[in-house]
Amino acid sequence: MIWGSNSLSSKIFLSIISLVLIASILIAGVTVYQYKEEAKDLHRDKLERKQKAINSNIDYILRTTTYPLETNYIPLIFKEKIYEIQEIHSEEINIFDLEGNLLISSFASFYADSLRQNLPSKVIQQLENSSDKKYIEDFKYEGQSYQSSYTFITNPFFKPIAILNLPYIEDDGYMDEELKDFFVLLSQVYVLMILGAVFLAYFLSKLITKSINQIGDQISETKLSDTFSELSVKDSVYELRPLIKAYNKAMKELEENSKKLAQSEREEAWRQMARQVAHEIKNPLTPMRLTVQSFERNYSLGELPDHKDVKAFSETLIQQIDTLSSIAEAFSNFAKMPSQKSEYLNITKTIQLACDIFKGSNFHVYVDREDIYAKFDRAQLIRVITNLVKNAQQATENNENPFIIVEVRATKTHVKISVSDNGIGIEEETQKRIFEPKFTTKTSGMGLGLGMVKNIVENFKGSIKVKSKVNKGTTFVIEIPKQ
Repeated sequence: MIWGSNSLSSKIFLSIISLVLIASILIAGVTVYQYKEEAKDLHRDKLERKQKAINSNIDYILRTTTYPLETNYIPLIFKEKIYEIQEIHSEEINIFDLEGNLLISSFASFYADSLRQNLPSKVIQQLENSSDKKYIEDFKYEGQSYQSSYTFITNPFFKPIAILNLPYIEDDGYMDEELKDFFVLLSQVYVLMILGAVFLAYFLSKLITKSINQIGDQISETKLSDTFSELSVKDSVYELRPLIKAYNKAMKELEENSKKLAQSEREEAWRQMARQVAHEIKNPLTPMRLTVQSFERNYSLGELPDHKDVKAFSETLIQQIDTLSSIAEAFSNFAKMPSQKSEYLNITKTIQLACDIFKGSNFHVYVDREDIYAKFDRAQLIRVITNLVKNAQQATENNENPFIIVEVRATKTHVKISVSDNGIGIEEETQKRIFEPKFTTKTSGMGLGLGMVKNIVENFKGSIKVKSKVNKGTTFVIEIPKQ
């Protein structure tokens, strides 16, 4: 996986992990909120159940008392009974009159002094306005949560005579411990989820980007000279299939256009070559025509040519005919190109054999080792070396101390052949065109030699390069793969 802000795989990976983390945080938050709401409802239900039970006990006491059922007698009615109720239900009780003044409490006397002696008017209003004549107040005191319940105490005729208050302290210790244990378990599950999400995100991002990487690799390896191979649509994810189809279609069109362009270039090259051949042929034909016309004119005037004139005439014709013959041979050698024979060849011995005809004090052959093998055509390799050496000889014709050096060296993967001279050199602009079939810097010849050499070398997946400086010399370097 390639990491970076612009990497698709890293964006997919981080998006999945972020989604899992956000979901985990939301679940944890909802869990805490739900716990608090359930705890609140639980305390409320518990308080209401206690309230109903206490109200039933109070109703029984009111039915059996001998005191008048009036507000003033409430302290007398519940003087002893309030403690019995507190003991039975394990709940403290406060009773207020209808104006909110404390009448009696089950709290011990040293606690009762700290209780509020009067109810706020807000509590009385909420109680009177409630449909079921009940009111539960939520509040906190010294960090402890409280719920206080308020209901009316009524006589048998349902007339309110007092207000019953049940202060209830919320004990969340047990539920907090349960919540803590739950979060420990939840955190363990989240760790496993995140680890699973990491692996899932990694493999999912790899799967999604696999086809894209394949397309990138295919494009980077595609060459116009190679045969195009389509990418498989079946093995790719569904969303990337349109992209792969578009790529295959574009590459097919590119391959067809490349073939058309190559064909057009070949045709143009042959047309230019034909014009060059016609021009080269016209050069010797003109002096031949003038010579024949001159001989014919002299003969018609009765001026019989002597032996010297006939000899000069024939020598001129033979010279021009030889020129035509060399032009035809050069063109034939380039155009015909005998069939290629690939054989495991001793390059060193073959080059030494080709250089035997050029022996001289100014000609040297250096080899890295005696046996260097590669696949090549023997006859064509001799033709390549011969052509390059002849060019070197022509470049050093006017040099007082000429030298020509042929070197053969081997690397792990290639054979390097270099032909160097200290001749007139080649200008930088000319170097770009010397391998063109029709290009030549000589006053005679067709310029087909180096084009032929390049064609032969590239047929064997090799390469040829030129390094030259004017009036310093030239070096041609050929590299052939060992295969």
